Amino acid sequence: MNIYLYLKNFPPSGDKVRLPQGTIKAVHGLASGLVKCGAKVKVLCETDPSQKVSYQTEAGYEIIAFGSSNRNPRKFKISSELQDYIRDNLDETSLVILNGIFHAGVYSLSRVLHKYKVPYIIAPHDPYSPAIFRKNFQLKWPYWFLFERKMLRQAKAIQVLDSRHEEFIRKLGVNTSVLAIPNGFSPKDVYLESSLHWQHDSNLSKAKLFFLGRLDSYNKGLDLLIDAFAQLDSRENAYLTIQGPDWGDKQSLQTQVEKLNLGKNISFLDPNFAQSPSLLIQNYDVFCIPSRFEGFSLAALEAMLAGRVLLVSSIAGIAPYVEASDCGVVVTPEVSAIKLGIMKLFQRRSEWKEMGLAGRRYALENLQWDKIASVALKQYQQLFL
Repeated sequence: MNIYLYLKNFPPSGDKVRLPQGTIKAVHGLASGLVKCGAKVKVLCETDPSQKVSYQTEAGYEIIAFGSSNRNPRKFKISSELQDYIRDNLDETSLVILNGIFHAGVYSLSRVLHKYKVPYIIAPHDPYSPAIFRKNFQLKWPYWFLFERKMLRQAKAIQVLDSRHEEFIRKLGVNTSVLAIPNGFSPKDVYLESSLHWQHDSNLSKAKLFFLGRLDSYNKGLDLLIDAFAQLDSRENAYLTIQGPDWGDKQSLQTQVEKLNLGKNISFLDPNFAQSPSLLIQNYDVFCIPSRFEGFSLAALEAMLAGRVLLVSSIAGIAPYVEASDCGVVVTPEVSAIKLGIMKLFQRRSEWKEMGLAGRRYALENLQWDKIASVALKQYQQLFL
């Protein structure tokens, strides 16, 4: 069985560059792991016609970048070269994993695959929770009924990042098989335990909270985090840093901070793609990801590997691992719950190093891409029995 992973914006140069975006990292990790398990894997993507290329990565999978004049995920158009490639090279024994949610290009490619009877899996990377429909509901609900639901129903399977996310799919009237496959890490991205460091005299210094990711206030719950921080009695003994690319909400978040008179307690940093997330996270004490909806959170996994304590949203696929290892708190995406979660962590401040190391060991044991891919490959093979 040949396995193909489609991600429209996957970098044609693959593992030659740092992979900054979560979905790109996830596709690279799964492809690399599947190769180590003996599978033949190709990543299909679209790029500027002048950059189209076929490239064999050091990880062992091949990237095929097809020329396309359309890079807009909202347009129902995919590369004609990609369509021809599917017609000429794929068949009923192939398997294509389509990565994306509410993505017109993914829907269009699913139609091509359906036409040529090529089995496909949808990997949305976010849960179909009620929260994801609330923002831009006037667009998402019509899109769901006209396109997304049909695509999911005709898929061979839906690949979620947490088995709990199946419930949302069933409530929306989709009975397609569901595969629960979490995100993972590569051993080469893990730093030695001896290189990790924690604050000395932690009871005397300010607790440093950190968010790392795109500045999407609604999705990531950053407005909730700031409001919760403002209500802390001990906020003068804490500092929150928010870092990542601006997805349009940075100004409104800064305005929120100013209105709450938190300018001395909260700061914003631009993205730093020159340094690995694990190294960035090591400069802080508590990693926060209070998302309203979240597939998994690779940044949270990197925080676990860096030996940090975490505050994570209950919807995130990594939440069960945080609970199981006791390396942090799991909260509902509500101001009162986030505030309470931070307070609980502060009460255990003397345990932070021990908690962080427990989370790191748990992640090392359970979330390596090779192990995840081995389970995934068996599930893929079962689909064809």
